[in-house]
Amino acid sequence: MLKFTHASRATQGGRPYQEDASVVWPGSPVVTLSGVAAPPEDTALVAVLADGMGGHAGGALASSTICNAFLAHFAAAPGEGRSRLKPALVAANDAIGDKVSANPQLSGMGATLVGVALGETGLSWISVGDSPMYLYRDGELVQLNEDHSLAPVIDRLVEQGKMSADEARADPRRHYLRSAITGEDIELVDAPDRPLRLAAGDIVVIASDGIHTLEPDSIRDLVASYAPNGPDAIADALITSVVEADHPHQDNTTVIVVMVAEDVA
Repeated sequence: MLKFTHASRATQGGRPYQEDASVVWPGSPVVTLSGVAAPPEDTALVAVLADGMGGHAGGALASSTICNAFLAHFAAAPGEGRSRLKPALVAANDAIGDKVSANPQLSGMGATLVGVALGETGLSWISVGDSPMYLYRDGELVQLNEDHSLAPVIDRLVEQGKMSADEARADPRRHYLRSAITGEDIELVDAPDRPLRLAAGDIVVIASDGIHTLEPDSIRDLVASYAPNGPDAIADALITSVVEADHPHQDNTTVIVVMVAEDVA
C-alpha cells in the first residue's frame, strides 16, 4: 500500500493581494446533502489549486469559489476518483457563471485549475490554464500537465526560426492564457484517460505560475535536497526561494507538495 503525505505553502509576492487558493482532502471535512463525505475507495488524497484573475475581489473570489465547488462536487459524486474529475470541473465552471450572473460587475473573473486524485491506482488529474504540476522521480523533474498559456506557442516560433530565444523569453505575451475557468465554454482541458502509476519515492508538486520565478533545475534541486525532511521542508524551501529571488513583480505563489511512500503499518 502507498501512503501520501502533503504540505501547502503560499506567498503573496509583490502583489497587494492574494488571488491563489488551494485545498487538500482529507483535511477539513466536506459536508454534502447526505452528510460528511469520505473519499472514494480508490482515492487517498484530493488536491485542488486555483490561480485567480480579475483583480482583488474578483480573482480571490474566483479561486476560492472554484476550489470549494470542485471539491464539494467531487466529494458528492458517485464512482471512482478519476471519473469524478470532469464533472467537478463542470461544477466549478458553473459556480463561476452563477457568481457573474448574480453580479455582472464580476464579469471577466476566473481562474486556472489543477485538480488531482491520488491513490493506489496512481495519479489522475484535470487542469485548465498555466498552473504547473511536476513529478520528481529518480533525480529528474518533469512537468506532467499541459501549459495553456502562450508560452509553448512562442517557444515553437523559436524552434521554427521565426523568433530568437532571447525575444521569446522577453515576450510579454508568454503569460497570456489560452484557456481558463470563467463560467463560459472552456477552450482547452488537460485530462488524461489513464492514471499515472506512482511509486514510493515519487514527489508531486502542484503550483501556481508564480513558481516560474525559479528555473526547473532549481525546483528539482530544492526538491532533491529537502526530500529527506518531508513535504513541509520542500514546500518551505520552494516558497522561501521564490521570496528570496526578490522579483519586483513577483506573482502570488502557492505550492502543494505530495510525497509517496510505502505504508509499512
